[in-house]
Amino acid sequence: MLVQGIKSRPEYKGLDIDPHAKRHLFVLEGEGAAALTDQVEARGKDFLAKSEILYLAAGAAPKAYDVALAALSPDVFWQAPTLQPMLFRLRACLDQARMGTRLYIAGTEGFIGQIMQVALEFGIDFNSIHTEHRGSTARRVQCVHCKGITDNVTTSPFACSHCGLSLLVRDHYSRRLGAFQGVNIDAEEPGTAPQPEEMFP
Repeated sequence: MLVQGIKSRPEYKGLDIDPHAKRHLFVLEGEGAAALTDQVEARGKDFLAKSEILYLAAGAAPKAYDVALAALSPDVFWQAPTLQPMLFRLRACLDQARMGTRLYIAGTEGFIGQIMQVALEFGIDFNSIHTEHRGSTARRVQCVHCKGITDNVTTSPFACSHCGLSLLVRDHYSRRLGAFQGVNIDAEEPGTAPQPEEMFP
């Protein structure tokens, strides 16, 4: 459930392909691959000749997405075994990127946030990055008490994986951390936290 009017809440407007870009860099996770294949179906494949695709398999039927992306025959297609090599490769791509390169990100919210973090390190304006949410709505949450980050949170409240406090997941989002905030729900009366409720499947 989203709280309306919270300015920090990220918006994902889709992978609208920029026809004026000199180079396209797609960073995709799992079902985020379908965001790109949908664009190809709508616009054709011409832009792929000057595109690099970085892909991390995740979620349902990852092999089908691997095959679909490779079949697009972009200029460069690279599949990461895990997130850390993906981030390393992304940094190398951005370090060599020239003016006119457009960045696109599609996948789960936690994935988008972590890729955005790297982009911001390189001074890219977040408003210029095209993003599309696909797949699970599980959240990446920072405990405001111990500062630990827990990935793939689907319930609220949940137990912090670092300090064990029962945390209420808020809609306030830190772009710098790529995470939502979690605050102790039973600070005044420890042990009175309600049962976890599936909020972000």
